[in-house]
Amino acid sequence: MKDDNVVKDMTLRLLLHVALSAALSVITSVLLVMVIERLARQFPALRQMAHLLIDQFGDFTLVIMAIILFLLYLLLLQMRQFRYFRDVSRSVRYIADGNFNYQVPVRQKNELGDLASYINYLVHKLQISLDEERLAEQTKSDLITNVSHDLRTPLTSIIGYLGLIEQDRCRDEVELRQYVHIAYEKSKRLNVLINDLFDYTKMRYETSPQRIHTFNLTELLGQLLVQYRVPLEQAGLTGALHAPSGKLPITGDSDKIVRVFENLLANAIHYGKDGGKVDLHASAEEGEAVVEVVNYGEMIPSVDLPHLFDRFYRVDKARGLGSGGSGLGLAIAKSIVEQHGGKIAAASDPFLTSFQVRLPLLSQEALPGKQTKESSL
Repeated sequence: MKDDNVVKDMTLRLLLHVALSAALSVITSVLLVMVIERLARQFPALRQMAHLLIDQFGDFTLVIMAIILFLLYLLLLQMRQFRYFRDVSRSVRYIADGNFNYQVPVRQKNELGDLASYINYLVHKLQISLDEERLAEQTKSDLITNVSHDLRTPLTSIIGYLGLIEQDRCRDEVELRQYVHIAYEKSKRLNVLINDLFDYTKMRYETSPQRIHTFNLTELLGQLLVQYRVPLEQAGLTGALHAPSGKLPITGDSDKIVRVFENLLANAIHYGKDGGKVDLHASAEEGEAVVEVVNYGEMIPSVDLPHLFDRFYRVDKARGLGSGGSGLGLAIAKSIVEQHGGKIAAASDPFLTSFQVRLPLLSQEALPGKQTKESSL
C-alpha cells in the first residue's frame, strides 16, 4: 500500500537531495577555483586574498568551501517542502479554530500532499458528523414540539369535557352522554397517537424484535382485504386484489408487513372515498415483489409528494380531530419496508393515487404470468 512506503519514499528523497547537493557543491567548487585563478591573474589584490586564505586554512580551504556550498544546496532543495509544511500547519490551525469549510491546499505530489489530502478528508467527515448531529438535535426538537402539540389537543378537550361533567354543568342525561362520547373519541385518538409514536420510535431505532419467516405475500394481501371489507363498505368503497396466479414468497416479519398495508389501506379509505374503489396490484419484477395500493380520490399536490413519508406530515396541514391519523402511519410504513430491504414510493395524478411497495422476493419461482388471480369485495 502507498501508506506503507512513506518512510521509504522520504528516505530515498532525502538521500537523493544529499547526493545532488554533494555533486553540485563539488562542481561549483571546481568552477569557483577556475574563476578565482583567472581573476587572480588580472587583480593582484584578489591573488593576495586567495593566498591569505590558503595560508590560514591550508588544504582545508576547498573542503570548507565545498561543505558550505553543500549545506546551501541542501537547504535550497528542502526549502520548498519547508514552506509547504508551514502552509499546511497554518491551514490546520485555521481549521482548528472552527473553519471547517476551509480546505488545505494540495500543491505537491509527495507525502505532504498526501497528508493535506488526508486532512481534507478528515475535515469533510467531521463536517458530515457535525451536520448529522445538528440534524439529529433539530429532529429531536421537532419531534418534541409535534408530539406536545398533538398530545395537548385531544388531552385539552378530554379535560374540558370531563370538567363540565365534574361540575354538573350538563343540562340533561343526553348532553351528559354527548360529553362522555366526545371525551371517549378524543381518548381513542390520543391512544392511537401514542401507539403510533411508540411504534415509530421502535421502527426508527430498530429496537422492535422481528419474527422472521417465509410467507406468501399474495395470500397475506387477500386476507387483509377480507378484514377491511366492513371499513370499505362503510366508506362506500369496493376493494379488489389483482395478483399473479403463482406465489409471491418473501422472507420477513409478516406482522410488520401487515402493518404496512394496513396503513396504506387506511390511508386509501380515508382519502379515496370519492373514487368508489381501492385496487391492490401485486406482481413480481426483477426479483422483487411489487405491490401497489391505488385509490381514485383527490389528487395529492406534487409539492406534498416528497414529504408524505415524513413523520407528522399531513397534506391538509390540519391538526384537528377530523384531520385524519396521527401523521405517523406512512413514516412507520417506510421504516418497516426499509428494514426488510425494500422501497416505498408514492405517485399521484388527477385520475389516481398510488403507493408502491417493493420487497425482495425469496426466489425466482413466482414470476408473473399471463394468468392473474382476481378477488374483489
